[in-house]
Amino acid sequence: MDKQDLEHFKKLIEAEKAELVDKLGYLRETAMDTTVKDASGDHSSYSFHMADQGTDSQEREKAFLFASRETQYLERLNLALRRIDEGTFGICVKCGKPIDKVRLEAVPIATMCLECKIAKKS
Repeated sequence: MDKQDLEHFKKLIEAEKAELVDKLGYLRETAMDTTVKDASGDHSSYSFHMADQGTDSQEREKAFLFASRETQYLERLNLALRRIDEGTFGICVKCGKPIDKVRLEAVPIATMCLECKIAKKS
């Protein structure tokens, strides 16, 4: 992979990372701290009805799940940037062959070529 390609993928990953950081900030600010009560103007930390308590709990659980998933993806984006800096980006960790650029466009965090990824699933 030439320097121009690496720069292209670096910009692509950094843009995706910036978008993800914004999304995580939004999740932390709103979904994790906001409950149904806040939307109604009641700022007490307890729901008055059991159904509201269940809804609040479910919403917090979903927010934590989304934040956890997005944080893992952010870590993988950071690893991809590190591979770019180290000169190993776009090289399959299993067979050592170049990963197709089309695959990297679709999945910039890919560490395996399509053939190795399919063989891994079999």
